[in-house]
Amino acid sequence: MGAIDGRFNDNVIITSLDYFINWARLSALWPMTFGLACCAIEMMATGASRYDWDRFGMIPRATPRQSDLMIVAGTVTLKMATRVKKLYDQMAEPRYVIAMGCCATSGGPYWQHGYHVLKGVDRVIPVDVYVPGCPPRPEALLEGVMKLQEKIRHQTIAKVG
Repeated sequence: MGAIDGRFNDNVIITSLDYFINWARLSALWPMTFGLACCAIEMMATGASRYDWDRFGMIPRATPRQSDLMIVAGTVTLKMATRVKKLYDQMAEPRYVIAMGCCATSGGPYWQHGYHVLKGVDRVIPVDVYVPGCPPRPEALLEGVMKLQEKIRHQTIAKVG
């Protein structure tokens, strides 16, 4: 038993600031609502009633200034890459990115012969979680969200270095 165990009965909860802040961040992810190709249909299905990502605290937002999660769903062309980067830069810190589908992850079926397709969105913005598939099912996107939540859970706000 520690020095404070049983001293305050059940009236005090002791936790770390990191735990509390990370719990708040992972329980209220606000993704941007935009899709670039066929993966966007699966992303919309994930937000619909059958899979309902609202239970994860995810509230879709239409503006990058209110979002902290960017789900890149689909083919990113070179023309669109500058816009994706601009939207990412407008998001508030901390910001997270999920690359959804083969096209966003590695260029998809266009990786060799498609001169117009970016060979992975990680060449423009940093990606936290990759969700493979062509297109990935809603269950795969929810698994990616849970992996991101696990990553957020282990972050620290302490300055290192």
